[in-house]
Amino acid sequence: MQRRAQRDGQFDQREQRAERVNRAGGLNRLLAAAVAVPVMLLAAGCSSDSGSGDDAKDAAASTGTGTDSTASAAPTVQAAAYKTLPEACAVVSKKTLTELVPKGAAKGKEGTSSDTAARASCSWSSLANNGVKGSQFRWLNVSLLRFESDTTTGDGESQAKTYYAKQVKDAQAVSGAKNVKSAPLASAGDEATSVRYDLKKSEGAFKQQTVVVRVENVVLTLDYNGAGLAGDKSPSAETLTKSAEKAAKEAVAAVRSANGEGDSGGSDTATSPSPSGSASSDPKATPSKSSSATPKATASKAAAAAPKASASAKS
Repeated sequence: MQRRAQRDGQFDQREQRAERVNRAGGLNRLLAAAVAVPVMLLAAGCSSDSGSGDDAKDAAASTGTGTDSTASAAPTVQAAAYKTLPEACAVVSKKTLTELVPKGAAKGKEGTSSDTAARASCSWSSLANNGVKGSQFRWLNVSLLRFESDTTTGDGESQAKTYYAKQVKDAQAVSGAKNVKSAPLASAGDEATSVRYDLKKSEGAFKQQTVVVRVENVVLTLDYNGAGLAGDKSPSAETLTKSAEKAAKEAVAAVRSANGEGDSGGSDTATSPSPSGSASSDPKATPSKSSSATPKATASKAAAAAPKASASAKS
């Protein structure tokens, strides 16, 4: 009996151990299943995100919005209307030159330049010696400046507008000028201003006329002055102004003609660009290569200084 009881007790202990093992195994399986669920969810989420990223890349490639296609196009400016300039000494007709500078109509002096398609100038001087009655001095200068369009400095027309305004302002502010009068000039280019004043020098009283005209991307500055020297009477400012304006209109017509527009302004010689190195000595920078550099010497200031040297040398 005692041995049977022992066997029964041992049997009970084995069953209890087996039951504990079964319980532990079930708990372990439950824990393993609980861990497996978030792992599966995480894997599914990663797979979904990966697909979305690929779809976004494909969409960007198809619509051209990727980084490779976002580079902006290079900036552009409107092309300059005029590409060349006429020969400076041929922009005013022989007939008009004879009226303005009778003793120097056939002796135009061209300026020098490395780019005659960008800037050009020509000047004429005349001294009529009347003996004891004195002398009549005249001086005419025409300067042409063409601006080329550039992505850095802007389109040629805008640059020409800026330079035109500067030329007018300089003509109105010449040192020593008296009785300064300005007026717009009709029928001459896109915008034009006529400036006149009196300038007293040791040789006599000079009457100065400056006409500034802009036509498209070209600025024309015409200076014309006269004086009665050695006791001769001063010329009429009104007459000189009308003559200067007439010559300026002829020069504008020559610029247009050189670029295939209209007629030449009545010049007796060809108005094609000069093959020689003729150009204005006033602007210090070539606008077709560096339009942002504003010429330092204006024609109006040069005109104020020129009569003294010319008149004193011949009177």
